[in-house]
Amino acid sequence: MSWLGQGVDRAGRIAWIVALALLVVAPFLGVYPIFIAQALCFAIFAMAFNLLLGYTGLLSFGHAAFFGGAAYITAWLLQQQHLTPELALLGGVLAAAAAGLVIGAIAIRRQGIYFAMVTLALAYMLSFFFLEAPFTGGENGLQGIERGKLFGLCSLEGDLALYFFVLAIFVGVFLLVLRIVHSPYGQVLKAIRENEPRAISLGYNVDRYKLLAFVLSASIAGLGGALKVLVLHLATLQDVRWEQSGEVILMTLLGGLGTFAGPVVGAFVVVGLQNYLSDRAGAWTTVIIGAIFVLCVVAFRKGFVGELLAWQKRRANKS
Repeated sequence: MSWLGQGVDRAGRIAWIVALALLVVAPFLGVYPIFIAQALCFAIFAMAFNLLLGYTGLLSFGHAAFFGGAAYITAWLLQQQHLTPELALLGGVLAAAAAGLVIGAIAIRRQGIYFAMVTLALAYMLSFFFLEAPFTGGENGLQGIERGKLFGLCSLEGDLALYFFVLAIFVGVFLLVLRIVHSPYGQVLKAIRENEPRAISLGYNVDRYKLLAFVLSASIAGLGGALKVLVLHLATLQDVRWEQSGEVILMTLLGGLGTFAGPVVGAFVVVGLQNYLSDRAGAWTTVIIGAIFVLCVVAFRKGFVGELLAWQKRRANKS
């Protein structure tokens, strides 16, 4: 098995250990820890989306509702209810899971583009709610969020302490997604993606499997949004708008749909480009990233990781 696609063979373990080691030492090599932490938050978001689309075959245009919704709830719990970070994060994830359960229960009754449109419409309704709700700060959002102390003991106000906290959660989420995909449940999800009528004929309750996948994906996406509040001290409407849903699709497709490394690579590429171009290109940043996306889709139809996997497979077949 290829380490980029499955992450379970010896080469894969070595590669991921090296990658983890680089992430551990990066702040000590002059890399700004908040930048990496922000990229890790979006990598969690992209992994959640990839679990739904890459392994279940469900295209959601409304995943920003869970990412941004959890961000708002976490920020509110931290700022106005004065909860500790772990409880605020838990509250944000539970809110995302509840929203995922409601939206998923409605959306899975449809397939294909109709499923995508239902998720987009419901997510748009949620974005309007967060714009008008009295506790969200309207167009200004919630700003100046204090990170607080983890379990009331360890302060997260320091950038380095927060970075390693986010890194630890990222590793846990990666291992969780890895376990889900390789479990019997994950194999059923793949069967649904490949041939849903066949899965139904084998006796599987397809709607139940898809709904659970949707809730799991929403919960993980919510965790990414909740962590972003701690990293950047704010929750804004940008987090919950449909454009954010398009951004996570971009990350996943750029990196490689249906691979483990793909969403992580895509998230780092997009966040890196945004940070690099924001001071240099200004309002043209979105246009430039869009052009890069078009070029990458034309040149790398399977994404960076997907094309590398295909090259490895061709090389192995020749030998």
